[in-house]
Amino acid sequence: MIEIRDINKTFGENHVLRGISAQFKEGVCNLIIGGSGSGKTTLLKCMVGLHEPDIGAVIYDTRDFTRMKFEDRIEIRQEIGMLFQGSALFDSMTVEENIMFPLNMFTEQATKEKLERVNFCLERVNLSENNKLFPAELSGGMKKRVGIARAIAMNPKYLFVDEPNSGLDPKTSIVIDELIQELTEEYNTTTIIVTHDMNSVMGIGESILFLHQGEKWWEGSNKQIAHTDNQELNDFVFASKFMQAGKDRL
Repeated sequence: MIEIRDINKTFGENHVLRGISAQFKEGVCNLIIGGSGSGKTTLLKCMVGLHEPDIGAVIYDTRDFTRMKFEDRIEIRQEIGMLFQGSALFDSMTVEENIMFPLNMFTEQATKEKLERVNFCLERVNLSENNKLFPAELSGGMKKRVGIARAIAMNPKYLFVDEPNSGLDPKTSIVIDELIQELTEEYNTTTIIVTHDMNSVMGIGESILFLHQGEKWWEGSNKQIAHTDNQELNDFVFASKFMQAGKDRL
């Protein structure tokens, strides 16, 4: 489990996050949703150490990440998998080399062991025998799956995913959502997904945190969203569905 307590973050005079507290559960897809500028990605970056909160704490299973020195964070970083928006694959590396990158960085495994792990991860994302392709040779959906394979290479306890369906068609988005949910349940991972995709929210949103203007505005499950009287959440849901319907017609 991951817990955040009273997270505040400012950039100059812009107060991006205002006192956000929440718990993220093991074995389910925890979604962070909200409009543009609501603080979703900033919160994610605070949780993994890419930003330092001005106030507050990020707790990984009783370990206070925010109070640790850089060198003391290495153990937790090795337990984190990250799928960046746009996949962030290294263009000059093959699929195999991209997935092997965290294994080279954080382990002393023999090459044979690392290759076995790469092949296992590729099989889990249904991309077996694509080892030698380069990112430029992959479709958008394949890049996302390679990104997921790299994110799970270290068998992480915590998986962070930033806008996994950005740039994908609706059918491929469903495939990616189902794959993330399947891996989360299979390995009992604490998975945190930043998204504005209402199809993802209604499909895999077992635990949802809604941010509005840098504050925690609502939390619950996808089953509860339909019955909420939270006006800002209802406005967000309606706008998101309207935009998605427009994309589906294109």
